[in-house]
Amino acid sequence: MHDENPDTASSEKPCTMADKKKTAEDAVAAVKSGDRVFIGTACATPRTLIRALEASQEPLYDVKLIHFLTDGAVPLENGAPKTRFQHKVFFVGSDTREAVKMGKAQYIPISIAQLPRLIESEKIPINVAMVQVSPPDNNGFVSLGVSVDITRAAVLKAKTVIAEINPNMPYTHGDSLIPMEHIDAFVETDTPVIEYLHKPADAIGEKIARYVARIIHDNSTLHTGIGRVPNEMLKYLRNRKNLSIHSDVITEPVIDLIEENVITGPVVTSYCMGTKALYDLIDKNAQFAFHPIDYICRPDIISGINRLVSVTQAFSIDLMGQACADQYGGEFYSGLSAQPEFIRAAALSPGGKSIICLSSTTDDGKESRIRPLLREGEGVTIPRSEVHYVITEYGSAYIYCKSIQEKALALIEIAHPDFRPWLLEEGIRLGYIKKGQTLKSRCAYPEKEEREVQLKTGEKVLIRPAKASDVVGIQDVFYNLEKKDIYTRFFTHLASLTDKMAQHLCNVDYENEMAFVAVIGERENEKVIGSSFYVVDCSDNLAEVAYMIRPEWQKCGLGSALQQRMIEYAQSKELRGFKANILVENIKMQNVIKKGENVSFSRHGTEYEVTTLF
Repeated sequence: MHDENPDTASSEKPCTMADKKKTAEDAVAAVKSGDRVFIGTACATPRTLIRALEASQEPLYDVKLIHFLTDGAVPLENGAPKTRFQHKVFFVGSDTREAVKMGKAQYIPISIAQLPRLIESEKIPINVAMVQVSPPDNNGFVSLGVSVDITRAAVLKAKTVIAEINPNMPYTHGDSLIPMEHIDAFVETDTPVIEYLHKPADAIGEKIARYVARIIHDNSTLHTGIGRVPNEMLKYLRNRKNLSIHSDVITEPVIDLIEENVITGPVVTSYCMGTKALYDLIDKNAQFAFHPIDYICRPDIISGINRLVSVTQAFSIDLMGQACADQYGGEFYSGLSAQPEFIRAAALSPGGKSIICLSSTTDDGKESRIRPLLREGEGVTIPRSEVHYVITEYGSAYIYCKSIQEKALALIEIAHPDFRPWLLEEGIRLGYIKKGQTLKSRCAYPEKEEREVQLKTGEKVLIRPAKASDVVGIQDVFYNLEKKDIYTRFFTHLASLTDKMAQHLCNVDYENEMAFVAVIGERENEKVIGSSFYVVDCSDNLAEVAYMIRPEWQKCGLGSALQQRMIEYAQSKELRGFKANILVENIKMQNVIKKGENVSFSRHGTEYEVTTLF
């Protein structure tokens, strides 16, 4: 006990290690009716103590077990949960899902980063903490090992602490130590630490993971939430350098990235889930630091990390950008974990990125996970104001600080093609999207067609396929053109480029129409500096082309780079060549086109009819 009077306690005989050592049955006898019993987290779930508590012959009433993510906290009989206690859980995993459905467990939707404070203030009262720890070191401290998270707060606050001391539990650095004198009773166990591996991602998960990995740069610090896609994404970072980790949880793929010198910086976490190989790696390893979850999520700490990249999952998202991550099919599933804190921190981090992943459809392909509105039974986990990157197997959308119309259109572009017409129709009906908006693409965004090119000036520019959501960028190029360039490009003195006209230059089907944009800057703040467009004339299998480049980026090779990218793409579609009408006075565009091969000019009054054959 930890609430005795110091004066009284001083006259009592000190409790020795031998006195504290008990059988599991005797140890759990400390639990009384009405107690709130905390259960240690994840792969440190104290199964021996739980079994003894469930098997206790004592008449226990209104005992509630409180826990985050566990493995074995709810015993099973013939595949169904059988427990004599009520459970309050902060995460609905495979261990507790059926118990929640049956009413034997209640889900509390809250970020675990808030829990240590609530435990300390007794808004979440803890009478008994049952945990699993390492053997004591020479200074009399045990380590919480693979799970510090909210466990340390519960141990420090509980009136009674009961521990399984397991020699297989790793001794971890950081803030994972508890003085042996703080433990009231312990049982000795010698069982392997619980192992956990994510199920392999399917082909869709792999594709999403590749998209995510593409926007993670060298010298980044990673946060990866629980889930197959964040776990799978780590496998595609093997050509990165100087990565670090600051995350609520780490998993098995960390091993390979450390062995291959990809992760060379510190690994700061709160708990881990893996196999013995991971546990052996973290044991007494100073590269790893395990801290309580409130430290891991402290805003001043995580928002100050450069290039913090947070990768988490959601089950569904609506056209306004509201994401649901803890309900699926109307049932509670998983939990908030520390997702809200890391999404905010990555947004504040210099060079940081906040990424939410989800497959475009349900597993059977019958429903879109991108919805006009979240449905009944789909609570908002992440509000529309805080969602940044959204990635499906059909591409990525950056929707932070965008209008509802821009968010909706960008999300429809990464939805499954079969559902895009419906989503567009619903978006217009709801007033999120302007009437008359179309979306021509019926395929995945062709990310393999992206190219980084170096211009004559030495500057690097990304040339990528255009999207319907590039309208604002296209208009920005137009309004920076000189009047003479506008006339030579459009053959008329245009005063404005309407949304409809801009859509014509970027809303393409990637088959009979193609458009590229040249951009600079990070994806979340990129700037369009040039564009190219073609439309196929089926009568002669030639494509009619047009280009537009901001004045300050002319004469540096950008026009030639766009033309070359267009030629390569057109050749892959087996087109014969390009054709264009160019004003005689448009010397700059004539010079760009003349750099190609098999070019012919035919003058008709004030225009040249130009043909380039491949």
